[in-house]
Amino acid sequence: MQKDVLLKLAGIDKSFPGVKALSNACLSVYAGKVMALMGENGAGKSTLMKVLTGIYSKDAGTIEYLGKHVSFKGPKDSQEAGISIIHQELNLVGNLTIAENIFLGREFTTAYGAINWTKMHQEASKLLARLGVSHSSHQLCSELSIGEQQMVEIAKALSFESKVIIMDEPTDALTDTETEALFKVIEELKAEKRGIVYISHRIKEIFEICDDVTVLRDGQFIGEASVADLTEDKLIEMMVGRRLEEQYPHIEQSFGDVRLEVTNLTGSGVKNVNFKLHSGEILGISGLMGAGRTELMKVIYGALPKTQGEIRLNGKMIETTCPQDALKQGIVYISEDRKGDGLILGMSVKENMSLTALDHFSKFGSIKHNEEKMVVNDFIELFNVKTPSSEQQIGLLSGGNQQKVAIAKGLMTRPDVLILDEPTRGVDVGAKKEIYQLINKFKQEGLSIILVSSEMPEVLGMSDRILVMHEGKISAEFSRDEATQEKLLAAAIGKNSVN
Repeated sequence: MQKDVLLKLAGIDKSFPGVKALSNACLSVYAGKVMALMGENGAGKSTLMKVLTGIYSKDAGTIEYLGKHVSFKGPKDSQEAGISIIHQELNLVGNLTIAENIFLGREFTTAYGAINWTKMHQEASKLLARLGVSHSSHQLCSELSIGEQQMVEIAKALSFESKVIIMDEPTDALTDTETEALFKVIEELKAEKRGIVYISHRIKEIFEICDDVTVLRDGQFIGEASVADLTEDKLIEMMVGRRLEEQYPHIEQSFGDVRLEVTNLTGSGVKNVNFKLHSGEILGISGLMGAGRTELMKVIYGALPKTQGEIRLNGKMIETTCPQDALKQGIVYISEDRKGDGLILGMSVKENMSLTALDHFSKFGSIKHNEEKMVVNDFIELFNVKTPSSEQQIGLLSGGNQQKVAIAKGLMTRPDVLILDEPTRGVDVGAKKEIYQLINKFKQEGLSIILVSSEMPEVLGMSDRILVMHEGKISAEFSRDEATQEKLLAAAIGKNSVN
């Protein structure tokens, strides 16, 4: 069957100093179809989208849109032509309302030039209802969760009535219900003959919502195929250029002594939590969004206040009233929001990686730069961080490489306890495997690890023991052998009979 081509990128090249980001990259978008754009972190997906929308100028190749050759001057230009992009990174103004964010710079006005607030909120409310969002359009975006803010970003893109919509990791922070609502909207957009580019590392979603797949590897076009003609294994092989034998490489080993003990811990979003963590153990934390997983980690780490309870590290009671306290005691937290909490995008790889460990490189108030650089380069090699040098601005690295730097930054302080909150969010299958292997390496060296994840297969695959949270409490605990997805989900919704 002949497909109606809305957009075609062919032979796209793009180089930066020392890096060829794209070489003969191609992408076609069809009316009424969802085209998955797949590839490992650093494969060139984001660069290709930036070339399309005019953020970057191409070095070679052609862009054809609605049958005409085009070259957009910037995102506003491409947006006005009918190409919208829903970015993985949120671009909302926290102290503005949902409606104000959706129509920022495009406000409805009255005949007298004043803002027509009634119409703006009415239109915003329609978009929210379409996405199944129950919040008022008058609510401030700063009061929303990351997942809810992502839905506002999606509503903003839908407000442009674009012919081509690019969705970059749209479900990364969404709940199952929000994801279901988004998929329903995608089906409506397909029926309206719009073309969608769907970028995601969640392979299950590709087979659920996409019609076709385009794969990039190392900036090059590998192939386009119908989803119906692919298997997960075949798709992964196209992306990484090799077979991935075991997705979750778990290592069996005996635990050491109790490293961390939490007793009756209560604080912001957390109620009466008790658990123990041993040296050389990976403790998985599962639960639905809003269950209190991140809040628990932040109370332990001192980023949120504790109202009662005790935290013991190596048998000694400690107080963590701020993150600096936790770092000094030997507890490191790697945030789920690496760009908001974990990294400073305008600084270099080296500066980001060594930031919390500068005490280790300081003597008499001055930094031993040679030692700092040597240790940073060792971590770059150990973590296989793809960067031209340690001086590269970290904002220019792919998401997977940024995540490796965030984890290395925590480990550079030589902690006893490493808390990883959604460590593989937005990371491709190849980089995920590398991160899992690193986690296992540190586990074997006796590090105590807490793994917080929304992906049940990840928790089940990597953990030695699993705690499930529901409404700020621990609702169940499972050994690795007895845990199943069904049991985790039952405990996550509060069915305590699975204990």
